[in-house]
Amino acid sequence: MSGRVLVVDDEPHVRLNYRVALETEGYDVVEANSGKAALEQLVDRRFGLAILDMRMPEMDGLELLARMRENKIGVPVVIVTAYSDVPHAVKAMKLGAIDFLQKPLRPEELRTLVADVFKRHAPQSWNGLGGAQDSFAAHITAARRALNLQAFAKARVHLVKAMELNPQSVEAFNLAGVLAELLQDFDKARKYYGQAIKLDKHYEPAQQNMRRLFEVHHCGSTDEPISLGEE
Repeated sequence: MSGRVLVVDDEPHVRLNYRVALETEGYDVVEANSGKAALEQLVDRRFGLAILDMRMPEMDGLELLARMRENKIGVPVVIVTAYSDVPHAVKAMKLGAIDFLQKPLRPEELRTLVADVFKRHAPQSWNGLGGAQDSFAAHITAARRALNLQAFAKARVHLVKAMELNPQSVEAFNLAGVLAELLQDFDKARKYYGQAIKLDKHYEPAQQNMRRLFEVHHCGSTDEPISLGEE
């Protein structure tokens, strides 16, 4: 996987901020000021990650992501959103984008997420984990990667393993909610997000996911016990 990052935003100062934040960590940053320019870059060069702003003129981040997938461009994507973009986030998730940064974002948040995505998509096999790799962290990483690749059955397997290793994991319950939401089981997604929040009310990813689920599908919260087993 390349260490090259494509930053797509129509505002020059935003692109500069991302560039400064990432180049200090050694990433090769390429800028695009529009969706059209981004597609040209993605066809001509290899990238390890694309950071897309949701709101851009002519072609927004969601349309760009859809065009990428139509053209079989499977580059991992991070979406930068505002709270009002919540309904669009659901569509982005269905296209394999499960990583979001909300405006205003801090440089350290950007660097942390970018590092996580590169680690997740490093060239290695997550099939048949064993030994030191058969760990909670390894299964969580594999589950995230599977969700990015829309390999939902594989994501379920790794999440089940992760929950067996750590039944009180906020992160595992949150990802289980993402999986359920992508499979359009919104009631189960609500329960998973609710359990994550019950375990840690300050875990912002689950809070954001629950808010999105409520806004789009008008789901409430729950304290009901749940499992990730087969239906």
